[in-house]
Amino acid sequence: MQRIDGIKVVIVGDIVHSRVARSNLWGLTRMGAHVTLCAPATLLGPEQFWLSNWPGITLSYRLDEAIEDANVVMALRLQRERQQSGLLPSLREYARYYAINTERLKRAHPDVLVMHPGPMNEGLEITPDVVTSVQSVVEEQVTNGVAVRMALLYRLAGT
Repeated sequence: MQRIDGIKVVIVGDIVHSRVARSNLWGLTRMGAHVTLCAPATLLGPEQFWLSNWPGITLSYRLDEAIEDANVVMALRLQRERQQSGLLPSLREYARYYAINTERLKRAHPDVLVMHPGPMNEGLEITPDVVTSVQSVVEEQVTNGVAVRMALLYRLAGT
């Protein structure tokens, strides 16, 4: 994939608590990607917040529908420490409806890229076979993320 303009990106997971989701929204929408945020209602937060700040995005509560023809699917870490407050009925139910797995990826574009910024709860957000598949760029994403953050901090520090 050589371009971002026009691609469909699905970000799934704990959207409401995610800095990764917000920073990706800023960058991806600015570069012309069509972004869908997908999560249970308790992890998505107020629709009005998302739609007023990023009017072109799509919100979804059903990953099986959101993932249709997606070029990129990015799972976010489910922060277990936050789940003690009852945001989800159970982790098993979350994995059943929102984990990225091989069967679910069949709905996406044939050349879909799978991403996860790390750290991850394998089997909960994404199945191990997907993490190691040819579609996965998780390792590269984590490695490059560290380098990009270092470069930004260097730049912001004025050195």
